[in-house]
Amino acid sequence: MNAILRQALLAAVVFAALTVTADTAAAHHGYALFDTSTQKTIAGTVREFVWMNPHTWLWLNVPNGQGGVDAFGFEGMSPNFLGRRGWTRNTLKPGDQITVTFFPFKNPSSKGGAFLSAKRPNGEELKMFLGDPDADR
Repeated sequence: MNAILRQALLAAVVFAALTVTADTAAAHHGYALFDTSTQKTIAGTVREFVWMNPHTWLWLNVPNGQGGVDAFGFEGMSPNFLGRRGWTRNTLKPGDQITVTFFPFKNPSSKGGAFLSAKRPNGEELKMFLGDPDADR
């Protein structure tokens, strides 16, 4: 195989690899699972706040109107991202009463969504982002 053909083939392979990697990264860090045209709020009790890469997760017990509770899951930003904004693994503890603002999952049978902010009963707001979620990523 001559040198020019070898270089062209190598360039094509590198281009293809970068294209696949970029699409995968964009899908992972995107909001494809969430309805970003709608923000919802829901009140409940923190069941667990998972401080783990690549994303934090908030699990909230929400009264279901039938005498029980439903578990809602909210995907948050990474511990590193939140740590730079003052959050710690103890910012939310089991038993905390909060109201969560979120982008809901597109699938209506999934309970939860993308965690945007929370408000404590005393009015303290815990923001996942400092400003516009799209601008602050």
